[in-house]
Amino acid sequence: QVQLVESGGGLVQAGGSLRLSCAASGRTFSSYAAMGWFRQAPGKEREFVATLRWIGGRTYYADSVKGRFTISRDNAKTTLYLQMNSLKPEDTAVYHCAAATIPVVPIKYDYWGQGTQVTVSS
Repeated sequence: QVQLVESGGGLVQAGGSLRLSCAASGRTFSSYAAMGWFRQAPGKEREFVATLRWIGGRTYYADSVKGRFTISRDNAKTTLYLQMNSLKPEDTAVYHCAAATIPVVPIKYDYWGQGTQVTVSS
């Protein structure tokens, strides 16, 4: 049974940094086609943040986080990361990681984590 467990969220002042982690289990980490991060703020729809494709290692970011956030993975730890720098109050949301098993475009995510809360104070 696949499990994705996020951690690393918290309260931070504007301009600060956080690193989110997503520990994956239940499936060979290298067998995923891609993993990504999404976020959902109160009263808003879930939005895409970043994706990392396993083949080629290509990364994609939402315009709102480009240059501030970095997605990466550690195969040995079967963990996906999201390094978030220069945080803004509008980054406040619950952050979810997701995993895709089939390399199609657009990416279809099959598994989702429960999320971790990130709150950025002004």
